[in-house]
Amino acid sequence: MIDSTLETVLRRDRWIVGAAIGIIAALAWGYVLWLANDMDMGGMDMTGFRMIPAGIGIMLPANEPWRAVEFAYVFLMWAVMMVGMMAPSAAPMILMYARVGRQGKAQGKPFAATGWFAAGYLLAWSGFSLAATFLQWGIERIALLDFRMEIASNLFGAIVLLAAGVYQWTPLKDVCLAQCQSPFLFLMRHGGFRDDPRGCLLLGLRHGGYCVGCCWVLMALLFVGGVMNVLWIALLALLVLLEKLTPIGRWIARAAGIACVAAGAWLLVSLPQ
Repeated sequence: MIDSTLETVLRRDRWIVGAAIGIIAALAWGYVLWLANDMDMGGMDMTGFRMIPAGIGIMLPANEPWRAVEFAYVFLMWAVMMVGMMAPSAAPMILMYARVGRQGKAQGKPFAATGWFAAGYLLAWSGFSLAATFLQWGIERIALLDFRMEIASNLFGAIVLLAAGVYQWTPLKDVCLAQCQSPFLFLMRHGGFRDDPRGCLLLGLRHGGYCVGCCWVLMALLFVGGVMNVLWIALLALLVLLEKLTPIGRWIARAAGIACVAAGAWLLVSLPQ
């Protein structure tokens, strides 16, 4: 009776894992929307101030140094935003891991293993979030970031766009995107399913590393459109999804690169002489 019940549950692994991913992504997007709503001051003049993305209306003078609590809130913002943006595109890989585990293992281990794999993937993006937090701190310290967390210099914005556009055409982008587009091949190239927590975590971390290598430059574009611009966040998340999950993902990436270069060039041309 117990074995029969377990087998029934295992057959529903795609639904269980898929639902978990969906709930996590929904919670992350809910948090991002909450922060964005808090930072929308309804047309108030925020000159000389900055908002802390805490969801509770905290403002500080723009020239005041960051405090530890502000650094923590900014890191949390980035980490949760990465979960919301990347979870949908990572779903096929995580579902594939659960499926391979179910077919090769027993006693419910695939679910625990899949959790460790997903944790490793999110750990990679947490590392990126930490780097993005330091980058945001640095940009703000040299007064190139406004209260909307958007680059305040057209020249700097143009440089970011041009760099992003060029990266979309590089061999490194190709290698990382290929690893993200073929979940089953990724598993076969890197030793297949692991049933020990450490092995699962490291494999998820490796996959997350490829994903960061594929998408980090697109995340840098958040500074161009505004880190808390929900529409801009959604558009970039959609671009990532199309790159990874469609047969023409490589061409979509290159087309996005051309668009970024064109936008960067336009900003450069429009700079006052």
